[in-house]
Amino acid sequence: MSVKQIQVTFDCADPWRLSLFWNDALGYVHPPPPPGNGSWQDFDATLPEAQRNRASACVDPEGAGPRLFFQRVPEAKVTKNRVHLDVRAAPGLTGEERMAALESECRRLVAAGATRVRRLEPDPPLSSGFIVMQDPEGNEFCLD
Repeated sequence: MSVKQIQVTFDCADPWRLSLFWNDALGYVHPPPPPGNGSWQDFDATLPEAQRNRASACVDPEGAGPRLFFQRVPEAKVTKNRVHLDVRAAPGLTGEERMAALESECRRLVAAGATRVRRLEPDPPLSSGFIVMQDPEGNEFCLD
């Protein structure tokens, strides 16, 4: 059996804005626009008004991480996510050094539009500590 690739899909109100946030958060990029278009905005301008900003995507430039896809939906988010992303912002670090690295990344992401929800302190051996956050549309994620 072959290994499968995955794509993580976000239902959202503003696909372009959310893809910009996640590009910044993860160091991802937008894939190239369709041939004949200098940018995704150029491509979007060719679509009927109702179809503009209908979807966006971002990809790991190294090709290692999953593709993220953002699709516009009419309804708002109303409950907690059943699945969330853990952004591994302090791999290999422990204790105060780890938590300081997470706090630094938290400040950067808050400046980019995220919301800090709460910090959970290290509780060995089960947890090294993490920070719960929300992206600009309220999707939960953790800095781990």
